[in-house]
Amino acid sequence: MTLAFIGGAAGLILLIWSAGVFIEGSAAVARHYGMSPLLIGMLVVGFGTSAPELLVSAIAALDNNPGIALGNVYGSNISNIALILGLTAVIGPIAVQSTVVRRELPVLIAVTAVAAAQLWDGEVSRLDALLLLAIFGGLVVLSLWQDRHNGRDPLGMEFSKQLAAHPLGLPRAVLYLVAGLLLLVASSRLLVWSAVTIASGFGVSDLIIGLTIVAVGTSLPELASSVVAATKGEHDIALGNIIGSNLFNTLMVVGVAGVIRPLQAPPELLIRDVALVGGLTVLLYWMSFGLRKTGTIGRLEGATLLTVYISYVVYLISIAAGS
Repeated sequence: MTLAFIGGAAGLILLIWSAGVFIEGSAAVARHYGMSPLLIGMLVVGFGTSAPELLVSAIAALDNNPGIALGNVYGSNISNIALILGLTAVIGPIAVQSTVVRRELPVLIAVTAVAAAQLWDGEVSRLDALLLLAIFGGLVVLSLWQDRHNGRDPLGMEFSKQLAAHPLGLPRAVLYLVAGLLLLVASSRLLVWSAVTIASGFGVSDLIIGLTIVAVGTSLPELASSVVAATKGEHDIALGNIIGSNLFNTLMVVGVAGVIRPLQAPPELLIRDVALVGGLTVLLYWMSFGLRKTGTIGRLEGATLLTVYISYVVYLISIAAGS
């Protein structure tokens, strides 16, 4: 058991570091080959920050641990909005100007509804997974079209400043990309092994472990990038990271894991966790554009999101303690 805790801590540290290396390298490679800052921000960085979730859930599916595969996704989505965005807004109010962000939030609400409908029968089948991947492909095509017609969107301008501040030559960028990806795979494997061992040792379901320890660990790249962006005044990046990550998690991560192996889902996942994801997403839209019509998420809203997250984790801990 001690070895599992040590392995889990090492896996988390390596996961966070390798995700940063992978994001920096992949963004620089994309920039060298002419991809626009807006697309790099929406697709490349979005993929990079969600790469830990993708690899952890894919490995969990291969190992026939659907609780970790699905718990990681929906636990990450909950922590992205309630913990990360809540903490970011408490540090400093988030002013949202990007039209891309405004359009993507309703899409995220619709995608969450589709995911909930698929879980109604207690399983993500391969057909369900393929549908999620098809929707993801459609959104990528839509992003390419939007990039041609959006002009100078504030989100793209913020990513352009970030890329200019961290230039990398192509050979070094490729090295970062490959090394980061390899280390992500290794650290994800270590983290899944540790999570399964700890869950078995304490008699806690792998779903609870996936929703808490694994989910928070794989969401740390989003936490780092959102907090840093907010402190620099890059508010659209802070919110765009969260929306993009949740879209990627729900569509790509569940889609890949479900293609590898159909995923059995207990009823509480839909009733408790996916329902909370949906509620938080609607609340986020209302906070962003429905309260004062200013497109600002203030400290009060951030504190509310943090309170929701703390209450949720306390509830999960009470369930684990009673099991």
